[in-house]
Amino acid sequence: MPGPARPLWQVAGKRDPDQEREAREWIEAVTGERFPPGVAYEDALRDGVLLCKLMNRLQPGLVPRINTSGGDYKMMDNLSQFQKACVKYGVPDVDLFQTVDLWDKKNIVNVTVTIFAIGRTAYKHPEWRGPCLGPRPSEEHRREWTEEQLRAGEAIIGLQAGQNRGATQSGQNFGASRKILLGK
Repeated sequence: MPGPARPLWQVAGKRDPDQEREAREWIEAVTGERFPPGVAYEDALRDGVLLCKLMNRLQPGLVPRINTSGGDYKMMDNLSQFQKACVKYGVPDVDLFQTVDLWDKKNIVNVTVTIFAIGRTAYKHPEWRGPCLGPRPSEEHRREWTEEQLRAGEAIIGLQAGQNRGATQSGQNFGASRKILLGK
């Protein structure tokens, strides 16, 4: 008897051990703390303490209070504070994982995506001199056009609109040509 169908996110968002290792190493480099030995990636991050420490190393004071003891509610509060700190730091909200993604271990891929988004955002903070994670975001290259240059461009038909040579029927052949035979 087959098991239950896998949710779509498990199929589309398959975990990548190399990305998780890279994210773990970056967190260790920034915070100066090692992940607990023998503890899974998601279990080490689950209480939010390490994530809050990460944000406070990137920008001191982003997370005012880190709960290191207490029940599940306190640990979930750490994740909420972490997410607020990410937004203050400039991480796009579309890159943030939901609390249940990590707490209930429903979507660890989103957790890794968020960590990479934090690493990319660190490039934009000149006060941060430590390591960054992932590719450097592209920078804006503004171009200034004169009114004359803009008007000159209006007269040109771009090739995306098709060819600009005029319509002809040359080269069209609709089937075989007819042969007309006159009586013998």
